[in-house]
Amino acid sequence: MVPTSATEKPVEIPLRHIGKGSPSSSSGRVTSTTLTTTTGIKDPSNSSSGEVSAVQTDIETALEDSRPRNEFQQLPPVDTGKDAWLFLAACFVLECLVWGMLLSLFAQVCASLSSPFFSSVGIPFSFGVFQNYYSIHEPWASSGNTAVIGTCSMGIMYLDTPLIMGLLRRFPRQGRWSPIFGLVIMCLGLALSSFSTTVTHLIITQGVIYAIGGSIAYSPCIIYLDEWFVMRKGLAYGIMWSGTGLAGVILPLLLEYLLSTCGFQTTVRLWACLVFVLTAPLAYYIKPRIPAPLSSSAASTYKPFALRFVLSQKFMLYQLANIVEAVGFFLPAIYLPSYARSTLGASPFPSALTLLLLNVASVFGCVAMGSLIDRWHVTTCILVSTIGATLGTFLLWGFSMNLPVLYIFCLVYGLFAGSFTSTWPGIMREMARERISVSTTTNITGSGANGSNSTNMLVSNDDHGNNGHSGEEYGNNVDPVMVFGFLALGRGVGNVVSGPLSEALVRGAPWQGEAVGGYGSGYGSLIAFTGVTALFGGGSYVWRRLGWL
Repeated sequence: MVPTSATEKPVEIPLRHIGKGSPSSSSGRVTSTTLTTTTGIKDPSNSSSGEVSAVQTDIETALEDSRPRNEFQQLPPVDTGKDAWLFLAACFVLECLVWGMLLSLFAQVCASLSSPFFSSVGIPFSFGVFQNYYSIHEPWASSGNTAVIGTCSMGIMYLDTPLIMGLLRRFPRQGRWSPIFGLVIMCLGLALSSFSTTVTHLIITQGVIYAIGGSIAYSPCIIYLDEWFVMRKGLAYGIMWSGTGLAGVILPLLLEYLLSTCGFQTTVRLWACLVFVLTAPLAYYIKPRIPAPLSSSAASTYKPFALRFVLSQKFMLYQLANIVEAVGFFLPAIYLPSYARSTLGASPFPSALTLLLLNVASVFGCVAMGSLIDRWHVTTCILVSTIGATLGTFLLWGFSMNLPVLYIFCLVYGLFAGSFTSTWPGIMREMARERISVSTTTNITGSGANGSNSTNMLVSNDDHGNNGHSGEEYGNNVDPVMVFGFLALGRGVGNVVSGPLSEALVRGAPWQGEAVGGYGSGYGSLIAFTGVTALFGGGSYVWRRLGWL
């Protein structure tokens, strides 16, 4: 029996997990929810309603979870405050060093080709620095597989993202230590590579161990950013991802200098120590805003491996455009220096400047697109990126016959195409939009003295100030973090496919002398393919207009 007393005051019990998340945050967590009961559950054993016992169990679980903590502990503010910006700064530095190293490992495809056309264009000065070094220094120069090192590292970093994020999501308390754990693995892989005497050793250390460690260290940045930023989520992602562009400007030049002055072994060991010294203290700030639950039952509210959304029409359409765009996205960064040298007769540094400009522009593009995605619909932002990248490719690169025009293309392409991934927070938001919300007040009726007594559960506002929802359960148990993971996987597929596909596109220098501008330079089919894939990347805008999204 559940008696009701008019004199009883509501008892507030902090609940950290009701439903799947907060309506204002795609992170899927309810942060400071409160369960208010208007009755005391004094003798649930006499109640004929099993639901009342369930309520009591929930209350006991909530009490158990809250005992070790201050019941009225205030969480740091979202979108602002020292803690949020320190977190973002730490993620920015980690982005620079983890993905910047990949830029130095990932080799240009033409460097591994043996045709006379490609052997004449050389290797870009600032892209694939380690690949360049391996290809001309023993004991690795005699091997034809040095290009596998960077491709393997980049591929693993993209393709293992859903698995790493799913495990960290499933075990949130252990995930708190993953940044430092991943950094140790990553730096260990770099240090071990200094003892390599074969390309196989380099593939294992720099290609596999480094990539796995990098994924473990980097994934918490994505998971926790979803908690620290809500209204400025897109801007925060854009700022963090701009670190890759900045690293693409600075790190290749620095590593090129170290390799030429210190040699391979000293450079790699020095770089491993430097990365650890710079990032290990920052790992402290890469932490969740909301403390991880103590009980396993609370942690199990996450269902990161409930992946039905992957086969939903909405996600498949977004993913299709994402993969196709990725297939063409990497091609300019691979071939621009070669194009500048072979077609326009540029010397090594002006050729390398094409990539520097592209990376600089992508820094500003990511930040700007991140700001727009917080204000506009994701398909509108994708359309902006698509128009800039497509027109720039067809009109500027396609008709470029001098370096100034090519440099303008690099800026335009970096600004628009380089910002495409900054639209992902909008896709994550869209996938989480269809939700089943729990109403503000839930009445569980038991048989009281007058036969109509009830226990009312009232869920108060969460810490973002939202009212009227205790949480949200996404239509297919969609965890936005896992949406990101599979978008990254799709981009990885495009990255892996683009290498051999681009080789086929430029083999034999098609259209050479048969078309105007860049189209007749031997790179014409590659330029056209890049423009077409950029155009198809904006397909989601059309599909939304057709009602498919």
